[in-house]
Amino acid sequence: MTQWITLLISALLVAPTWAGQFTTIKDVEVHYSAFNSTFLTKEVATSYKLKRNGYSAILNISVLDNSQLGKPATTAEISGSARNLIGQTRQLTFREIKEADAIYYLAEFPISNEEVLTFNIDVHAGNAGAGPLTFQQKFYVEE
Repeated sequence: MTQWITLLISALLVAPTWAGQFTTIKDVEVHYSAFNSTFLTKEVATSYKLKRNGYSAILNISVLDNSQLGKPATTAEISGSARNLIGQTRQLTFREIKEADAIYYLAEFPISNEEVLTFNIDVHAGNAGAGPLTFQQKFYVEE
């Protein structure tokens, strides 16, 4: 079961690479992916104590150190918010998850159908890099 969960989480981390959802800040590569929580299986959601329903989404961020061979995952301080088109802001609370060589940061947040959110994230990976990450995404409620 643990291997299956690791495989699923690894797939979530790799998916942003395929889609090109990353930015480089100094010596770190910051990968990000936001998705409806129903994309997770019930077992994975339970294992990581995540809400799994059509009105909840998850932001997954991982930080890789470009200055080291193989770009290993590195720890960082992640904070930020999500703002909708009418200016309502939601502060995001990130949890650090370490599993084998992977480190990722998860934040849960509520969504409405066809809601467009602008994410303003601050990434602080020490001397390796610090800076903002901003992106926009539209969400759909799944009932």
